Amino acid sequence: MSRIESPQFRAKVMSPDQAAGFISNGMNVGFSGFTGSGYPKAVPQALAAQIQTAHEAGQPFQIGVFTGASTAPELDGALSEVDGIVFRMPYQSDPALRRNINQGLTDYCDIHLGLSGPLTAAGFLGSLDMAVIEITAITPDGELIPSSSLGNNLLWLETAKQVILEVNSWQSLGLYGMHDVYYQPVLPPHRQPIPVVAPGDRIGRKTLRVDPSKVVAVVETNAPDRNSPFKALDAESKLIAGHLLDFLSHEVKVGRLPKSLLPLQSGVGNIANAVLAGLLDGPFDGITSYTEVIQDGMVDLLDSGKMTVASATAFSLSPQYAEKLNADAANYASKIILRPQDVSNNPEVIRRLGVIACNGLIEADIYGNVNSTHIMGSRMQNGLGGSGDFTRNAYISSFVTPSTAKGGAISCIVPMVSHVDHTEHDVQVVITEQGLADLRGLAPRKRARAIIDRCAHPDYRSALEEYFERAQRVANAQHTPHDLATALGWHVRYLEAGRMLP
Repeated sequence: MSRIESPQFRAKVMSPDQAAGFISNGMNVGFSGFTGSGYPKAVPQALAAQIQTAHEAGQPFQIGVFTGASTAPELDGALSEVDGIVFRMPYQSDPALRRNINQGLTDYCDIHLGLSGPLTAAGFLGSLDMAVIEITAITPDGELIPSSSLGNNLLWLETAKQVILEVNSWQSLGLYGMHDVYYQPVLPPHRQPIPVVAPGDRIGRKTLRVDPSKVVAVVETNAPDRNSPFKALDAESKLIAGHLLDFLSHEVKVGRLPKSLLPLQSGVGNIANAVLAGLLDGPFDGITSYTEVIQDGMVDLLDSGKMTVASATAFSLSPQYAEKLNADAANYASKIILRPQDVSNNPEVIRRLGVIACNGLIEADIYGNVNSTHIMGSRMQNGLGGSGDFTRNAYISSFVTPSTAKGGAISCIVPMVSHVDHTEHDVQVVITEQGLADLRGLAPRKRARAIIDRCAHPDYRSALEEYFERAQRVANAQHTPHDLATALGWHVRYLEAGRMLP
């Protein structure tokens, strides 16, 4: 039975190849998709084949790609393999796309996720010529039931000149009612306060709307989201989670947090997921979440009853958990809310709710500056994502990381980060398997002492202490003492040894 119940839209059903034919060289295309969920599966691959054919004929064919966040090999990967992306924003994690970015073949604008929609609407990134949006179904009156992510879909549908819809029957019909599609003016001075006062508030519609006259094609698919499995919890991850739980328990004890904590945000990745898993055995009940992605650990917390509601914009699940949630989506719809990302990542809402933020990093320096995006200051890894939206506006902002990388060859605690994404002014807590440094209210030299003593691996602690002592002498004990030559040399030594290269 077709999921396209509207005769008006059913008349526009065509093949992926036919639909991709509406996309031409130089277009900016807004694709659905956020952390491997809810991205179009068929049209991007058909488009990649057409781009390859054009290139073989000596014809130019590249497009600008706008999304909610990262997608999957069927989209970013397929288009990058044929050098089909001239511009990409706001976040990515695909190896082929990363290669093209670092080779200068693709211009990449790494944007705070909460700002990517408004920047597009304001025209800073050029006009949006086409939107390609995956949905679950189309109702008889033409309403669109979203799939496993919302991201920037609402804005792409409203601002794009033309629209292609992919109706994916793999996505569960039980997703209906999980989404909270909040329509509001995108740009000032017409924006209104977002009336979310608790993570479980529903303030919008269950469905997306689109002007039928803009829809040029509808494609039917049946393909799963491409989600990656999480690593099994190891001793290191458990230690990091334990340090954070002890810290939260202390904050409750001294009265800075309620017994049910405040809404939690968790970045994507194995460490962050391990922290969520640690909460299963923790002392906290009635937990809520106001975040951007729902991971395996959060599903377990909902199943256990320890978490009562989780608000996000997308899923980032292992294949096993994606199947589990898909099979029981109707029951999860009362506990999970998926919002547009300019709501899930809205700075004012994050600050007002008092979110506790927990994100990963590549390296942190002894003063609390964090690099989340670059290897050796120049090589883009993935991007900033939503970590900046939450870190700067959180009630408590924390970063978690192992103290070393590459089998211990690299210290993740360094004298000076090679690239700054989160400044010392926004980073409050740094946690490794070695311990936790609470940086709130500390002057720079005391921050350095706390991070070296509590977070650095013992193999690197003496070198960091030596640097810190030398920096104080060279800088004459000024406010934030640095010896720039030695700080830069720290990275160069590992680069020359080949250790810092991925």
